[in-house]
Amino acid sequence: MNNWQNIILFAIIFGFGLLEYVSERYQNFHATPDDSKLELLTFIGLLALAQPVIFALIGALGQKIAPHYHNAWAHWPLWAMVAALLVGDDMMQYWWHRISHKPFLWPLHRAHHSAHYMSIRITYRNNLFYYVLMPGIWISGVLVYLGLGQVYLVYVTVKLAVIMGAHCAVPWDAPLYKIKALRPVMWVVERTISTPATHWAHHALTNEDGIGFYKGNFGNLLFFWDVLFGSAHITRQYPREVGLRDDQLFGKERWYIEMLFPVFKSRREYSALGKERRIYDDAGDIVAAAPDGVAP
Repeated sequence: MNNWQNIILFAIIFGFGLLEYVSERYQNFHATPDDSKLELLTFIGLLALAQPVIFALIGALGQKIAPHYHNAWAHWPLWAMVAALLVGDDMMQYWWHRISHKPFLWPLHRAHHSAHYMSIRITYRNNLFYYVLMPGIWISGVLVYLGLGQVYLVYVTVKLAVIMGAHCAVPWDAPLYKIKALRPVMWVVERTISTPATHWAHHALTNEDGIGFYKGNFGNLLFFWDVLFGSAHITRQYPREVGLRDDQLFGKERWYIEMLFPVFKSRREYSALGKERRIYDDAGDIVAAAPDGVAP
């Protein structure tokens, strides 16, 4: 990655962080030391460990078993490269995210929803194995090996801007909905990319208010996948609370358990991360149990 791309990535992160600071929304986070450790270490774990190792492994295997395919697609037109990345990375991430809300994979994604606040700091808050096993990262590594490397760098920069904007504590879309002349534009925007309104709904503590919708709105870069596959919920409103009901009832899990389950398991009496995994709905009732990590 060249210096300009590093500068742009830093500017995106710094810009959204500054927006949260200036707005003083950060004062509403009430993040615990465990929250901060989890968010910092999973961010580092993805960017400095999981993704580079996966890309390096694919590059090494490619050179060994298929060296003639290295940069074989480098002549593709730009639109074809972008389409390949959107399908191979973003659409696959949509499905990975969607099935990660099922009992078997929920422990690998639960950490992302245990944050009781919205902020750019939770963008990459997940169990480390969630990223190690993510099909989109492996497919992206293959596409980079095939010659889409330069386009991939631009693609991930755009993706970072969109997903950080969707998690940002300051909903950038809220004032735009109030401008009558922009209503047709925002109708298209909210059905194309992830926005704070649609993504905050996915993080909601409850679905009972008609705004929250943690059983849908799975899109990462493109919200279009939710529209296409029938999991979209659009209200242009924002849930009052985000997080997990079982954390409210039984206390938050430790950071290293959330980050490294099943290496470490919870000793909490009721936990999706324990030996006998119990998953709760927003009323606090057991809706699924998976003993010893096996989905029912």
